[in-house]
Amino acid sequence: MAAITASMVGELRAKTDAPMMECKKALTEAEGNMERAEELLRVKLGSKAGKAASRITAEGVVTAAVAGNAGALVEVNCETDFTSKNDMFLAFAKACARLVAEKNPADVVALAALPYTQDGYGPTLDDVRKGLIGTIGENMSIRRFKRYEGARLASYLHGTRIGVMVDYEGDEVAAKDVAMHVAAMKPVALQAGDVPAKLIETERSVATQKAAEDAEKAKAEGKTPQSPEIVAKRIDGSVAKFLKEVSLFNQAFVKNDKQTVEQMLKERATKVTSFTLYVVGEGIEKKVDDFAAEVAAQVAAARKD
Repeated sequence: MAAITASMVGELRAKTDAPMMECKKALTEAEGNMERAEELLRVKLGSKAGKAASRITAEGVVTAAVAGNAGALVEVNCETDFTSKNDMFLAFAKACARLVAEKNPADVVALAALPYTQDGYGPTLDDVRKGLIGTIGENMSIRRFKRYEGARLASYLHGTRIGVMVDYEGDEVAAKDVAMHVAAMKPVALQAGDVPAKLIETERSVATQKAAEDAEKAKAEGKTPQSPEIVAKRIDGSVAKFLKEVSLFNQAFVKNDKQTVEQMLKERATKVTSFTLYVVGEGIEKKVDDFAAEVAAQVAAARKD
């Protein structure tokens, strides 16, 4: 069995907000598999254990740029929130978005090789990045970008940490409203049929395990468990609810929850064909040594009790 370390417990707790000892139990049962441990916590603690799964843990900014009929959304990371507000860092990040929109680089490596000068550094974007690292004293990196071309585009930046770009036809105000909605509600796909299979499988697995736990609880209380047919319908219902919650067109529109986003778009003769949502640091875990030590101390104390 894999050793369950304090840092593993701390990482799982940061992702789920679950109690430390529950995290340790889940990791033990999952033999150290982090994804399986998250799933076990969701089965046991319900949706509250999944609310913080995408907690922002790295620093940086998301920037957007539109040049003619092309546009780009870019995430640039740094080590601290302080640096994410530095004028030189912000200028560099904005330049990244502009260069992606104008030059259409194939990937981050190609973007880094483009000509660019700033604050006495150059002649490439990557040379500027390296120079700013020396000046500011923090590492920084271009994490990802998405470029659109030949379409009508609407973008929305919520501060510097959340960015959205929407590809649309029709009313510009409606498209802007959709971009703001995406930033608030964070859908994963346009419609239910586009939700990644892995996410659906995970949701079905959680619902199935929850149904099994409910059956065991009913049995222990001397109650008659639900029939397999009813259980199957419950599981399908949970998956259907999940798909509705994470698909853009099915979500209740944030400015009018009496209609869905799809209904709002139809009413305003607008069609959204795709969108991109970036949240700074999403999926990146920041190393927090002090917290790991705290977890270790509390786990050790719990063992003595």
